[in-house]
Amino acid sequence: MPANLSKRKNIFSALPIESLNDEVTEILLENKQVKLERIITTGQTTPKGQWYDQDHDEWVILLKGEAPILFEDGDEVHLQSGDYILIKAHQKHRVNWVAPHEVCVWLAVFFSSNSNT
Repeated sequence: MPANLSKRKNIFSALPIESLNDEVTEILLENKQVKLERIITTGQTTPKGQWYDQDHDEWVILLKGEAPILFEDGDEVHLQSGDYILIKAHQKHRVNWVAPHEVCVWLAVFFSSNSNT
């Protein structure tokens, strides 16, 4: 678990002013049942031909920015600030585009809906 969890923090603190080479992922909380991440992107997308295929369910909210999430079956969900979705385990998905010249702030919760894991 991250140090100083009891100290007040702000989800929008330390946002980049300029574009980053890579997205930044910060684990805010993690235990055996759940992982909570803050993800900062500045134009990064999923590399061509690659899909996220995760072992856990993911509930994700886009707190700031705009980005569509494309699913392997062709469905696309266009997220804007405040929008959230649930992505089931092994539901292949990718980010093809994000709002240009804008910092996107994501909050992702990874968990298992199977009580045996």
